[in-house]
Amino acid sequence: MNGILLCLPVFLPIVAGLAAYFIPFRTDRSRCALYAVIIGATTVLAWLAILQCDGSSFTFLRFTDSLHFTLRMDGAAKLFAGLSASLWPFTMVYAWDYMKHEGHKPMFWAFFTASFGVTLGIAFAANMMTMYLFYELLTLATIPLVMHAMTKQAIHAGVKYAAYSIAGAALAFIGMVFLIVNDAQEFVPGGHLAGYSGSMELLLSVFVLAFVGCGVKAAIWPMHSWLISAAVAPTPVTALLHAVAVVKAGAFACIRLTYFTFGVDILYGTWGQYTVMALAMITVVGRCIGAGDHEQTVYYTRKLMLWAYITMGLSNGAILLFLRQLVGIYALSGETMELAITLVTIHAGCAIIFWPLSFVLPNALRAANDVKFTMVVSILSMACWRLGFSYLLCVRMGWGAVGVWVAMVIDWTCRVTCFVLRFRSGAWKTKYQA
Repeated sequence: MNGILLCLPVFLPIVAGLAAYFIPFRTDRSRCALYAVIIGATTVLAWLAILQCDGSSFTFLRFTDSLHFTLRMDGAAKLFAGLSASLWPFTMVYAWDYMKHEGHKPMFWAFFTASFGVTLGIAFAANMMTMYLFYELLTLATIPLVMHAMTKQAIHAGVKYAAYSIAGAALAFIGMVFLIVNDAQEFVPGGHLAGYSGSMELLLSVFVLAFVGCGVKAAIWPMHSWLISAAVAPTPVTALLHAVAVVKAGAFACIRLTYFTFGVDILYGTWGQYTVMALAMITVVGRCIGAGDHEQTVYYTRKLMLWAYITMGLSNGAILLFLRQLVGIYALSGETMELAITLVTIHAGCAIIFWPLSFVLPNALRAANDVKFTMVVSILSMACWRLGFSYLLCVRMGWGAVGVWVAMVIDWTCRVTCFVLRFRSGAWKTKYQA
């Protein structure tokens, strides 16, 4: 029974919404009435599933023991499905009046309704393979909505949206294959890969590519410009894209990828984590800059910096706390072990203080189009302090490997000074011209 209750809100609007396209309605009112019944019934069924199917799952197509399309209800599914089921009827009511004077109404209502079911399919997906299926179906269901007006501008926007979505699908597919090969595609809180013993560089590269691929629909920089072009669509469609379905589905997919498959344990303190944090900051701050809202820019920069400090503090703090035990895993001589402990202490201790301001804050400046300043500071600081002082401390003063790490901290200090002063000066506010 619970399996049927999971399937109904997903497949009812897809099948019934597309089938209703072929019904020759005599009036627009009768067409709207039928689609209202379908969307209303889907909303009720979705909430029944949320309330009744806690932990239940249903496999509707199985290829092997590890390859199957399965729906399951968990906490994250409840949140996203509840949000979609609550907002979709309001968007429908708004569309009733707005679409009175628009053409292509049968196509609009068919794909508008089908998109509801596809979005719930993303919410209820139990594994990466199932989510990938519905994620790409969402592209197919929303392209006709973006191109609704069929003007030259609308067609261009639809083609651009399709191109970005195909690129994102290719990147997300890499991540899906990696997860399937490593038996980690099922969505489980905390992920599966904490004990991964393969190449970390491969894992992190795949994670970043898959994150960007899933982030296309969330309009994460640099895959964001399709959303601006899609604004040519009717207002109910842009509301659907921004607030209800597509962007939220992209953010939801990134959450599933990060917290339910790869897992934060294996990502903590890696360049993969820092990369996606930088992309998120550029995306959020860039949108504030584009809106000309400098107050919000400062607010979100400080908020994201706080999260960067919390993340760096937890990850590096754990390393420092268990440093001797971690180094003890390796068969090192006494002198080598002490050197390793010294180097890691310098890096991890200083990273907690300096790293976010050195490498996260400049992403806010880049998002504000203050690119030249950040580039010049980064190049000169690297050449002068890190390379120059490495030679001075290591070769001339005989500090050895410790000198390289000290030179690195001096480089970080220079960057922090320059970027903090630049941000506080407000000079970045004049760099973006709409």
